[in-house]
Amino acid sequence: MCVTMLMHMNSYVISRASNMKLMMQFGVGLDGVDIDAATKHGIKVARIPSEGNGNAASCSEMAIYLMLGLLKKQNEMQMSVQSRLLGQPTGGTLLGKTVFILGYGNIGIELAKRLKPFGSRVIATKRSWPASIIDSDSSLVDEKGSHEDIYTFASKADIVVVCLRLSIETAEIVNNKFISSMKKGALLVNIARGGLINYESAYQSLESGHLGGLGTDVAWSEPFDPNDPILKLKNVIITPHVAGVTEYSYRSMAKVVGDVALQLHEGLPLTGIELVN
Repeated sequence: MCVTMLMHMNSYVISRASNMKLMMQFGVGLDGVDIDAATKHGIKVARIPSEGNGNAASCSEMAIYLMLGLLKKQNEMQMSVQSRLLGQPTGGTLLGKTVFILGYGNIGIELAKRLKPFGSRVIATKRSWPASIIDSDSSLVDEKGSHEDIYTFASKADIVVVCLRLSIETAEIVNNKFISSMKKGALLVNIARGGLINYESAYQSLESGHLGGLGTDVAWSEPFDPNDPILKLKNVIITPHVAGVTEYSYRSMAKVVGDVALQLHEGLPLTGIELVN
């Protein structure tokens, strides 16, 4: 059994794992694991779902932090402190803002729960919604849409929060067409994967002023390049891929890992994980 965190498990590494039975991500994202290579060598690959272990809650809190940081103009506030200025800059509020959750999964649900007390209007897209009109998670959303509605929803939002999984279908889904459909001055937040946003489109839109700000916990290439020109913009906040890195989520996921190790050793059904191959 191998538990991966930030290391990339490519076909070269996997081909030498002759005794491996299970490759398990310590978290949700599996974009660093060559699933096809693992399947070829008879190795099962699994992730720990974000629901119920604190990961989704932790990521949603990071989204709130980034939204507030952009609205309150965190970088400009630091400049004011350095310049000994009081009462500057003038910030914004989540109150009355329309927030578009792009990808209403476990993280999106937790985010919607936290946005309601702020007085925000929540709109969201998802490939398929539950049929039941009394579904509690769906009732948190003021307006629901499908994947085909993303540009329309982007045009309505003051803030867009990207919560999608990265795949062939979703790679660079936030491109020039998407950003151009957003309101002038709207904010963009990403707590999912850097590859969901086209870098050049985001950078050019920030420079032109069409995009009001970018808050992201993930980058286009990791580890982060501290000399990236996008970091020089005052309306950009970047954090080092720590949205899910909290004591609560790590303790919860560590318990899942321990349980699975014992189950694998004893030949019992594996619980608390999601097999992907």
